[in-house]
Amino acid sequence: MIVCVCRRVSDREIARHVHAGMSFDEIQFELGVATQCGRCESCARDVVAQCSASGAVAMIQNASQPIQLANNILESKAWPSSTFCSVA
Repeated sequence: MIVCVCRRVSDREIARHVHAGMSFDEIQFELGVATQCGRCESCARDVVAQCSASGAVAMIQNASQPIQLANNILESKAWPSSTFCSVA
């Protein structure tokens, strides 16, 4: 789903950046989300919050096996189509 129409930023793109360890402010700087009309800011922040929360739960559940992030966000090829914050 497109979150930011002005910059054409999707929820999956935001999720990839969150899973790479970026905060909302860093994502905003990197992608330009919520920097033009601002109508997407609350939705973008919700995506960041939801993905951050799901990542924390995954880290707790898999404490013996930390989550491996791609060296580069673009290296990640497959993202589930049903939910944008799935952590495998």
